[in-house]
Amino acid sequence: MFSSKQISTSLWAATAPARTAAPALRGRAETDVAVIGGGFSGLSTALHLARAGQKVTVLEGMEVGYGGSGRNNGQVIPTMTAAEPDAIEERFGETGERFVALIRDSASYLFDTARAEGIDCEGEQTGWFQPAHRESRMRLSARRVEAWAKRGAPCRLLDRAESARVVGSDQWFGGMYNPTGGHINPLALARGLAAACEKHGATLHEHSPVSTVERKDGKWHLRMKDGATLVARSVMLASNAYTGQLEPTLSPRVARSVVPVLSWQMATQPLDEEQRKVVIPGREAVSDTHGDLRFFRFDKRNRLVTGGALVCTLNGPERLKALVGSRLAEAFPVLGTPKFDFVWNGFIGMTEDRFPFISQLGPDFWCWAGCNGRGVALSISLGRELAEAIAGRPASELALPMSDPKPIPFHGLIKSVAPPVMLPLYRWRDGRD
Repeated sequence: MFSSKQISTSLWAATAPARTAAPALRGRAETDVAVIGGGFSGLSTALHLARAGQKVTVLEGMEVGYGGSGRNNGQVIPTMTAAEPDAIEERFGETGERFVALIRDSASYLFDTARAEGIDCEGEQTGWFQPAHRESRMRLSARRVEAWAKRGAPCRLLDRAESARVVGSDQWFGGMYNPTGGHINPLALARGLAAACEKHGATLHEHSPVSTVERKDGKWHLRMKDGATLVARSVMLASNAYTGQLEPTLSPRVARSVVPVLSWQMATQPLDEEQRKVVIPGREAVSDTHGDLRFFRFDKRNRLVTGGALVCTLNGPERLKALVGSRLAEAFPVLGTPKFDFVWNGFIGMTEDRFPFISQLGPDFWCWAGCNGRGVALSISLGRELAEAIAGRPASELALPMSDPKPIPFHGLIKSVAPPVMLPLYRWRDGRD
């Protein structure tokens, strides 16, 4: 479990506009829709419901943006990590086609939403580039470009020379470029969405972790350990990888269907102008085809925001500074040995099949989880669709590929052993064709 102190060590907490936390829920209250979780999914759902005139209340166990929404790298990416368009449509039919279209447009929808609500989240829609780390991986890039272009995405395949111009390094072999992507300050976006929710009439309660959700007399009763209760017609569970982190009794079925994988983020000291002109001169978001991912983008102050993964977290920040620093120095000699001012981490919600699951856990009780590393853009668009479903529109008309949570056998063991096992496997695969 994370302490509230850990989010304060992040670059985003140091730079996002300040927010005064909403008061905790006390006593008993009623609402039309209760949203559990003050991250992107919950806040987007609440915002769209409040805009439509619904009475909506958001319950956040810690603070807005406390979970993965406030801790991630801030890359706005209009694809999934491993769920490809053909596979999505084959599995879900017409609903899958709508979901693919939602993914395709998700980056632009995020930036449009931020602009419409006047949210200062340091948004830069400068494009997203996925360079191939081996020449053989260009076949994967070409297939992905073909699949997304077939469905109207404005992506294209860059060759090695074009890749070198975009990234500022000849270490990669080309890859898929999509101009609709970009990057944000994710905690600033979460806090801005919370303010927008309140502006449109939603009620927020922070430091209000839900222990149980019970159906009684045709309504849902959300209870906290201190006895506070919220009664609602509908519920949206939007806690993703943090489900069960604060209160283990909150939907164990959902918690056991997601593997929370620790993702480390880092930020260098601000680069000088000469370095800035060389490294990602167009300020795109970059994340490549490694399983042990290489990813980076600039923030507003010209810090290079990157990160990495560790098998063992012991002395993690210092070990990451050495590991990621050497990678950056090799890719970008102009940096020399980069110095890092910030190192932080958070959970990503991974599923066994790399598909998110969007579910009804009961009458008017909705949930989605399993972002698989692509939750930033996806969450905002799914919030719109889930708000429509909660408001009464048939799910069959929406971009909601429904599936049940799939509890993972020996989940507790998997949580502890999966990262140490999978990361060496990814690194082994990365070096092969």
